[in-house]
Amino acid sequence: MEDALGRLAHHFARFAETDGRDDPLYAAFATIIGADPALMALLLDAPATQRKPVLLLAALHDRILAGEPHPLAAYYASVGGTRAPDGDLAALLRDFIRREDAALRALIRTRTTQTNETGRCAVLRPVLQALATRLGGTEDQPVELALFEFGCSAGLLLGVDRHAYDDGVETTPGERPDAPLIATTWRGERPAALLGAPRWRASRRMGVDLQPIDPADEAAARWLRACLWPGDAARRERLDRALADARRHPVPLLRTEDGLAALERWMDELPAGVTPVIFNVWVLAYFDAASFKTHVERIGRMVRERGLAWISGEVGKLAPMASPPGCPVGESPGSGTLWTLQWRDGGKVRTDPLAWSHPHGRWIEWLDAGRARSA
Repeated sequence: MEDALGRLAHHFARFAETDGRDDPLYAAFATIIGADPALMALLLDAPATQRKPVLLLAALHDRILAGEPHPLAAYYASVGGTRAPDGDLAALLRDFIRREDAALRALIRTRTTQTNETGRCAVLRPVLQALATRLGGTEDQPVELALFEFGCSAGLLLGVDRHAYDDGVETTPGERPDAPLIATTWRGERPAALLGAPRWRASRRMGVDLQPIDPADEAAARWLRACLWPGDAARRERLDRALADARRHPVPLLRTEDGLAALERWMDELPAGVTPVIFNVWVLAYFDAASFKTHVERIGRMVRERGLAWISGEVGKLAPMASPPGCPVGESPGSGTLWTLQWRDGGKVRTDPLAWSHPHGRWIEWLDAGRARSA
């Protein structure tokens, strides 16, 4: 138990310094919890791969969003709170956890972190365009893709082609005026050739997850809101718009322990001429080493034998390549997100690093500049 608590203390310290630095309340929570073994021990009720600060923070946020009356709510902007972290915060946090102990433990045992952050579509959009370009797609003759989201949560990234985009240079309208607006900034060269009209269209869409969330289920959608940082109003609005979009365009979201078996069955039903594409973003960190190795090998076989294309957006050490490029200077290797594309080029399987990004898509550093210019 001491070893487990030591690892948790390290995770909370790193979260306070880096991952949670954008939200003063969460940075303060991480500092308080990381110094208190009794509070950290709540996470020991979770499966080993889920013992991360964000799960406990989401469970706390869920109880606040559920309307549980307590002075701690005054610190949560998501419920109208305006109080900044102060000297009373630690005592109020401990009192809230004591009162909500049973409910918190139930969430920690049964839930997984599922931000389903639609901001990641800022990167997914040009990555799909890069794939379509490799497959010979043009604006006049787009290629047919079938999108399969692994670890889909509510499947909100599957609406990537319906969202609106603003990268500070150009604004692309969404399917409707109330489409979620995805804002980002480019670091270095902007791949303008990959940001025009789509060279692909999605003929099929599907998602798999251990615990998929029905966008029409308000109680389930509350958990997605709980996984957001409470001080980020823009993300809350974007999530609500994306949920509304997903309700207008329902897709199959399958609960399964073996998403790749479901993928193979799904590919069997695809019409000829459609390229299947699996994508995952911030999912593989929850695999143990053996499961990760098997997962990569199974996908690689489907790329080689069945023409599957694989888009992966994970931290660099989880990229499906032997020598991933180094994380951008000044960014944490634990949060910088490397986007790679594995695909079959004729008879050869290739893995191309395409971009680094913020974990929520707030900035993008494109790596595939030569191809973008020649597209």
